[in-house]
Amino acid sequence: MKIQYFLVAAGVAMMACPAFSQPQTSVEIQRGTDKTTVTGTATVIATVVAIDPATRTVTLKDKNGKIEKLEAGNEVHNFDQLKIGDVVTTEYQEARSLSLKKTNGPRSRKERQILQPAASGTKPGGTITREVTVVGDVVTVDAKRSHITIRGPQGKVDVVVDPEQLKHIRVGDQVEIVHTEAVAISVTPEAAK
Repeated sequence: MKIQYFLVAAGVAMMACPAFSQPQTSVEIQRGTDKTTVTGTATVIATVVAIDPATRTVTLKDKNGKIEKLEAGNEVHNFDQLKIGDVVTTEYQEARSLSLKKTNGPRSRKERQILQPAASGTKPGGTITREVTVVGDVVTVDAKRSHITIRGPQGKVDVVVDPEQLKHIRVGDQVEIVHTEAVAISVTPEAAK
């Protein structure tokens, strides 16, 4: 379980630190009859320029020449596989799906976490995904602001909705919202010259 802290910490550190403040970003919208999913992705790519095995510190340099040092705790498997010149790619993805339910089931909230560390003997990295699913009842629809308020098991939540989908949502409908966050870190060897 401890790798999750490295993945999240590394992802946050690379996204939030000034040295790596210009990630490549993209937004994708998938529309369906009863479901809309909005996915945002931010990617940071850096090269390993120094490794200090004694302190387990890795120095990374991005394409703009900015440098950042990250400490990899003991929970980071395969640290000894890192080499100078390796390329570290950190991808943070956040997605939110809203689907219209025609049933009147109970309001609910489920959360799950999926950890996928790097395989033994490979470069360090892995993926951690957190998914929260809420089923709730629509209590207000605001067409001007393209949002709805739902009542779930833990109270009310405001949600921005695709205008096309909003046309089909009425007070009293039940909706399912799936919010997914994922951080993936991969390390690839230096490209052959």
